[in-house]
Amino acid sequence: MRNILWIILCFSSIMSALFAQTVETLPWVDLSRDKNRHIIIAQGTETLYNGHPTTVKLGDNKTIFCSWSYDHGGKLGFLAVSKDAGLTWENLPIPNDWKETRNCPSIYLLKDKSGVERLMLFAAHPEMPYTYSEDLGKTWTSMKSLGMPCVMAFSSVTQLSNGDYLGLYHRGHNDKDKSPLTLWQSKSIDGGVTWNAPILVGKKDGKSPCEPFVLKSPDGKTLVCVARENQRKGHSLMMTSTDEGETWSEMTETIWGLTGDRHIIKYTPDNRLVAVFRDMAPNSPTKGHFVAWVGTYNDIKNGYSGQYKIKLLHNNAGPDCGYPGLEILLDGTIIATTYVKYEPGKKKHSVVSVRFKLEETDAMVSLL
Repeated sequence: MRNILWIILCFSSIMSALFAQTVETLPWVDLSRDKNRHIIIAQGTETLYNGHPTTVKLGDNKTIFCSWSYDHGGKLGFLAVSKDAGLTWENLPIPNDWKETRNCPSIYLLKDKSGVERLMLFAAHPEMPYTYSEDLGKTWTSMKSLGMPCVMAFSSVTQLSNGDYLGLYHRGHNDKDKSPLTLWQSKSIDGGVTWNAPILVGKKDGKSPCEPFVLKSPDGKTLVCVARENQRKGHSLMMTSTDEGETWSEMTETIWGLTGDRHIIKYTPDNRLVAVFRDMAPNSPTKGHFVAWVGTYNDIKNGYSGQYKIKLLHNNAGPDCGYPGLEILLDGTIIATTYVKYEPGKKKHSVVSVRFKLEETDAMVSLL
């Protein structure tokens, strides 16, 4: 009888764990209805679809650049700057050769070992073209291809302890946007001007990892890569490195609350983490919308649920949103930017940012 009870208890525990993975929920609060928090950077129209923005903040804590594309995965066509920490925006002229590239721009501020800073902008096609500016966006070099077939350009660029940069991206089967997808990385030793030959670093049978984002542990000794799972089997995926990308662990599933697409994850002033992404967690009440997850590094490392989620923007076009920019000001203001069909009707996608502080959402959660 004791053995039978033990078997029943084990079976019950296993089924409970599997069920929890499917329907697990976190407390969540809704900022999507508070339009006073929303800044429309680019308004969609009946003919203009603004897609896939990316942002970068300069060291003055005020200047933010945002670049995005025409249509879903279309040609690059827009660059805007804010000089008041994202409250107002001005469109900038762009070089003609940007329009010869397409799909999901990525913009970064990189510094070489002599201290020269460059705004670097990458696109996906053809074979990851890139350009850079050494005068804060006034002039740009001609677009040049890195010769790296990809679905999207670097979705994460991380500075290593020796000053080199590690960029991760994904490729499709036979260099097409088809499963199985795999993760690749390349390094730059000169502040992003040149990149070495890419190597395959992430794959998993029966899965399609893509859109990798790399987060450092608080002590800087571990890199955690969080990736979208494009076949929608289970949760998102993650892998770790304790030697700055020389080797990576096998891929495992993330916690339920981090399941989604195109993660950007950053530390807040109180050393918590905010991750913004398109929510694709199974049975999530905010599935298909632009959300934030709030938690700690230990939550991600140890498989804990985290503290709560935030619905940032309601999307009126199914799960077509959520490729974000994320900037955190010195006072703790979080600026999360995405493309989204902001309202019902014929107007297409806009680029919109949401502003909030964790003390505000902490207070909202405490009332639940």
